[in-house]
Amino acid sequence: MLRNYLKTAWRGLLNSKGYSAINIGGLAIALGIGILLLWYVKDELSYDRFHRHAGQIYRVNGGFKDQFSAGIVAPVAPYAKRQVPGVEEAVRVADNYDSSPFKIDDKTLLEEKAAYVDPAFFTFFDFEWVEGSRERPFPDLQSVVMTESAARRYFGMANAMGRVIYSVPQQKNYVVSGIIRDFPDNSSIRANLLFSFEIPSKAYQSNDYWKSMETDWGNWFAGTFVRVNPNASPDNIAKTLTDIHHQNNKYDQVTTYRLQPLTDIHLYRPDGTASAMQQVQIMGIVALILLSIGCINYVNLATARASQRAKEVSVRKVVGAGRRHLIGQFVAESLLIFAIALVLAIALIKGVEPVYQELTGKTQSFSLANPDVWLVLVGSLGFTLLLAGIYPAFVLSSFEPLKVLRGKVAAGSKGGAFRKVLVVTQFTLSTVLIVGTIIIGNQLRFMRERDLGYDRENVFGFWMTDEIAKHYDAVKAELSRKPGVLAVTSAGSNLINIGTTTGDTDWDGKPEKSMFIIRPMAVEKDFIQTFKLKMATGDVFTGSKADSTHFILNETAVKNAGISNPIGKRFKLWQTEGTIIGVMKDFHFASMHQKVEPALFYYQPNRSFGRVYVKTTGRDAPQAIAAAERLWKKYSPDYPFEYRFINDDYNRMYQAEQRTGQVFNFFSGIAILVSCLGLFGLATFTAQQRTKEIGIRKVLGASVPSLVSMLNRDFLKLVLIGIVIATPIAWWAMNRWLENFAYKIDVEWWVFALAGLLAVVIALLTVSFQSIRAALMNPVTSLKTE
Repeated sequence: MLRNYLKTAWRGLLNSKGYSAINIGGLAIALGIGILLLWYVKDELSYDRFHRHAGQIYRVNGGFKDQFSAGIVAPVAPYAKRQVPGVEEAVRVADNYDSSPFKIDDKTLLEEKAAYVDPAFFTFFDFEWVEGSRERPFPDLQSVVMTESAARRYFGMANAMGRVIYSVPQQKNYVVSGIIRDFPDNSSIRANLLFSFEIPSKAYQSNDYWKSMETDWGNWFAGTFVRVNPNASPDNIAKTLTDIHHQNNKYDQVTTYRLQPLTDIHLYRPDGTASAMQQVQIMGIVALILLSIGCINYVNLATARASQRAKEVSVRKVVGAGRRHLIGQFVAESLLIFAIALVLAIALIKGVEPVYQELTGKTQSFSLANPDVWLVLVGSLGFTLLLAGIYPAFVLSSFEPLKVLRGKVAAGSKGGAFRKVLVVTQFTLSTVLIVGTIIIGNQLRFMRERDLGYDRENVFGFWMTDEIAKHYDAVKAELSRKPGVLAVTSAGSNLINIGTTTGDTDWDGKPEKSMFIIRPMAVEKDFIQTFKLKMATGDVFTGSKADSTHFILNETAVKNAGISNPIGKRFKLWQTEGTIIGVMKDFHFASMHQKVEPALFYYQPNRSFGRVYVKTTGRDAPQAIAAAERLWKKYSPDYPFEYRFINDDYNRMYQAEQRTGQVFNFFSGIAILVSCLGLFGLATFTAQQRTKEIGIRKVLGASVPSLVSMLNRDFLKLVLIGIVIATPIAWWAMNRWLENFAYKIDVEWWVFALAGLLAVVIALLTVSFQSIRAALMNPVTSLKTE
């Protein structure tokens, strides 16, 4: 029976080639792009779930109020393991910035992904081990574990086990003691080289407060993970860790800890706000909208053609076909159409896969050999078939034979009201997408063009080695003499990402047992002038000996500390007692997802500054870069020269948002295209149904514009209703999206007016093609049409 159903369905498709092409084409596009987006969503949601105990693993985030960090103090891990009930194991991961570059024989390689880890890291997580001992990864402090790709990069195809790499900055040899598989693409923890956490612990320099790294409750740098007993409460563990911190740090009684599930790390920031989850939600919504629009097109066209099949259904009923058999016939037709559309969708996916990978940054191929791909395929097909395949079958099987054969069923009467609802829904969704495209584009433009509070144009920077730092004065003097170089300065951190944080501060009037996290940054005397940073009050550094005990705070730091009339007031940073000489106006040194944080600037004449900044005219930037590279090779030949413009660093901060904007625009355009395809098919059918009416009206003197207006009027009403419904939905959705930015645009009325106008224009252009064609038809031909 199924074979007969499918054979009949195939004949029906061949007999209505235009209808079939529009229906199958629209479904194929909707399925293909919708499946691709759902594949993206599934991949994002799969992060870190490959670990056996993923559901029991948490990262410990620390901070207070809305300032939370993924890097916390080092003692938390050992204390958690020893003293906190419910914690089964704890490990630490910290970036290792001071080991690169490495030399192998006469080859020098720069390594950006090196980390210190506790030995238990390899039994705590389920990263696949290739060679060496998982239980004893570091036989001594001169051991390093490599990923397979790192081993190939350093040693080619030769066996890396037992080979030696030399750290140029540390002037140490490290022996390869283990090889692990590359970290999976869906891992939020990534590294190429892993060293023992005991290395920084042994090298720790004690101070007045803390005698070892394991007792230092003031240095925030270690990512800490705990595995929790399934019966334990993460909230109780976090509270216990908070109490332990307060017991061991009398200077800090405000820090609190939170446990963040491992599977949430990729999706949410340490403070709980959405990061990648923002993109996941947007892509998931666009995917569902696309699939829904494809389904709407199918239902609209299938029910619109109902009158053409009324006699077929009635004759089948007269000769004995039951409604169950008719429903089976029409469901089989839907199955065939959807199966063909799915095959075309898979071909489309493979065709646009390079564009998809470029837009999203994903590298995993869409392969039919992957079981996860079939999960997405079957899920998408089931969703669309359930949504679109059942209703037309019930509509088409519901005709009463006697009324149809007597001609008492009006053309297109079945499902007419429901079709109008679907067209309204379709253009509601399309209008929401248009509004989203405009607002996301405006927000991204706002971030790119916003005044950050300093001059970042035509400035490039590079990190100093020890040798460059020793000859910094000579490097600065020679670069300053080059044509097109406006200024040369240096700082201890990257201006757009002051990574260091501390709570080790004191000042007159500080409330007892209080603390706030501040970002300290060492700067050269002319740093403030070079970047045209604005002062709210007070003086800048002059390079005098007294500046070594002078501090400049930003406005947020002064406000958070509660210091009134700060100029001349005492302030202590770490072990340095000093005086506040100036207050700098707030400027953005991080992403606009965050509010400006407290920052402090200090001057140390003998400091080896970390980063050199060279401001150029722009036109002469290539010559300035070449000059910097020559000096680099002169003083630090063992290191590769790497530089970046501040604007490039700034844009890199918003790479995820830029990708979201590009992906949203691209796939929203496709969704609107699918809407137009369905509307085009519906307009074509409507024009065919009213062919005789149009002919009679032309004979009676109706003009072409009046006929086009008549045919477009009904569609335009539905589109306008869709726009009215879409406006509050789009306003709510976009305000929710903008909540993730501390600094954002206002959602203004003109956005909705523009989106509505675009929706109307798109609909009119789509419908008018068929309307004009029908209106221009010869009346004699129209009146002969059956």
